[in-house]
This record gives sequence, structure tokens and C-alpha cells, in this order.
Amino acid sequence: MSETLTGTPAPDAVNAALATVQDPEINRPLPELGMIKDVRIGDDGLVEVDVYLTVAGCPMRETITSRVTEAVGQVAGVTAVKVGLDVMDDAQRAELRKTVRGTDAPDAVIPFAQPGSLTRVYAVASGKGGVGKSSVTVNLAAALAKRGLSVGVVDADIYGHSVPRMLGVDDKPTQVDNMIMPPQSYGVKVISIGMFTPGNTPVVWRGPMLHRALQQFLADVWWGDLDVLLMDLPPGTGDVAISVAQLVPNAEILVVTTPQQAAAEVAERAGAIATQTHQQVVGVVENMSWLELPDGSRMELFGAGGGQAVSDALTKTLGARVPLLGQIPLDTRLREAGDAGAPIVLAQPDAPAAQSLEKIAEGLAVRSRGLSGMSLNLTPVRR
Repeated sequence: MSETLTGTPAPDAVNAALATVQDPEINRPLPELGMIKDVRIGDDGLVEVDVYLTVAGCPMRETITSRVTEAVGQVAGVTAVKVGLDVMDDAQRAELRKTVRGTDAPDAVIPFAQPGSLTRVYAVASGKGGVGKSSVTVNLAAALAKRGLSVGVVDADIYGHSVPRMLGVDDKPTQVDNMIMPPQSYGVKVISIGMFTPGNTPVVWRGPMLHRALQQFLADVWWGDLDVLLMDLPPGTGDVAISVAQLVPNAEILVVTTPQQAAAEVAERAGAIATQTHQQVVGVVENMSWLELPDGSRMELFGAGGGQAVSDALTKTLGARVPLLGQIPLDTRLREAGDAGAPIVLAQPDAPAAQSLEKIAEGLAVRSRGLSGMSLNLTPVRR
């Protein structure tokens, strides 16, 4: 930035205004990130601000421009604001990465697996596909974010990724050196393999590639300080479920099932993997529980009791209480909202399905940030 700013309005006031402008992806002030290249103030009140973008073609360029224009435009004496854009060089990007991650922080570290992490990590699992696991994931994420929590979602269903569509995410991640900035939607940070593949191209990978992709989503993506991270797992107990247990051993499993006994039996297996991975099961969610008819009665299309059966079976298997967190009724609006990229908890909060999801989210939101595994810096006394 220019050392000497002359004219009116006051340079200090302009600088103070710029200090309030945050990068939309990193959520830190532009001057702190070294993104303000130069500021020029004319005698006629015209303020010209040159901003460094992290990469050419940055998807947030318009947002940054509008935020700078709005903030500086409110300074007394400013008659007009002109924003110029430039791109950081390699050295500047490296410095930005150090500022964000910390100078001494290693690059390939999964923050959620560290002893000091306070982020609650929920691995949303199901025994089989088609039970609405992804719908539950995105709506819980949106509901938690609406409560003011900092929330992220990893679409770990590499083969059947659908989270970007359900959250209405069209933007691609921005890469700063080896640090990936995830897009945001409804206050939720999201990453998915679908953001890196052209069109609807299928992903044909074996286990080691799946493990590496998941590792990159967790270590190379800049998540910031999350309260909750939701991971939408593929159905079953295959490679990804095992990788999650290895990469984020403190992740808690959230099992999604339908009332149908056949689905419940398979869902029980998805939760029982915790006996081998030594993870906790936070609870069970029963989806498609019933259809509410116009006369107020309920039609149980897929039977009844599946969710409670999974809860009881896992409680017995794991030796710890695994509660049934909630039952979500069948609602065409839930499907329509997902197709439209607008979670039903936000688009139609009065719908019965939305209210059920909100209640489940409320139960998760009141749980305190994790302390399990945190180092207490205690030294044993030698006798």
C-alpha cells in the first residue's frame, strides 16, 4: 500500500474502511491477507483501490469488488470508488498461505484429527443407498449454520456425489498454492469430487485413490475454525468408511435408515463398524417414516419401527446408548428442495419434514465442542 496518502477524504478513514472488508472465502480482512496493493485518493474525492486476487479468474472477484466499493463508499468525502484487480505472484501466494495456516504449520495435516481440535465431526452413514442420507446431511448442515455455527460438509460419497446440487453450489474451489478454498452456500463450506470432474463424468477409482481424495479434502482444504464437520459417506462399510476411521478417528457415526426392516438390518451393520474402528455412534435418524394424509392420518409406506430397531440393536452391540434422534416423514417438498438446491429447512421451514430435521439439528447443536483427546499439558509426578 502507498505509504503517503494525500487529499480528502482522510487516508486513515479509508484504511479503516478497508480493514472491515473480509475475503469471502478466508473470512479475514483484505489488508491482513496482503490483498490491498495500493490506494490512491484524489482531490475530487475519487478513491482508487487496487486489490490482489489470489488467482486469475477468481470466482469471488465480483464479491470482493462490491464489498470494497460499498465499504469505502461510506467514508465521508468519498465521491466515487474505483477498484482495480491484479493477481498475486507465487511469492505473495506463499506468504498468504503462511498467514492463513500459520508460518510453522505443516501443509498436509488434518486439523480435525489433532488432539486440540474442538470440531465435532459427524460421519453420516447408511447401510444401503436410497435412504436419504445426503438429504439428511445437507439439511442438518443448513440448520446448524442457521443457528450461527461454523459448518463444513465433505461429500465423501465419491461415486455418488450429490451434495453440491442439493446445496445449490455452482462455484469451483479456488486453489492458493497447495491450499484449496472451498465454496460456500447458505453459510456452509462444501467440498466434493464433483467440483473437480467435468460435467457428469463418473469417477472410476479403486481404494487407494479414494483414500487419497478423502485425505486431500480434509488436509488440503482450508476449513477454518469449524464447530461442526459433516461427512456424507457412501453406503455400506467399504473403503471410505475405513479411511474415515483412520484419518479422523474421533469422528462420530450418525446412522440413517428407513423404517423397512430390510433397510434397518443393513443400517445396523453400518453402525456396528464402530466395534472395529473404536468410534462412537451419536445416534440413528429414521427417514421416510410415514406419509401424512390430508385427513391427518399417517400411512406407513415402508413399515414401522426400523429406526428404533437399529437404535436398540446398536445399543446392545456397542454397550452404550445409541438414541433414535428423530423420525422424518415422507414429504415431496424435501425432494423438490434438494433438486432446487435449497434445503427444505431454509426454503420451507414449516413443512413437517423440515421441523423434524430442525429438531435433530437442535440436538446436535447443543452438544458442546469436543474435548475428547485434548492434551491437558499435565506432567505426572515422579515418586
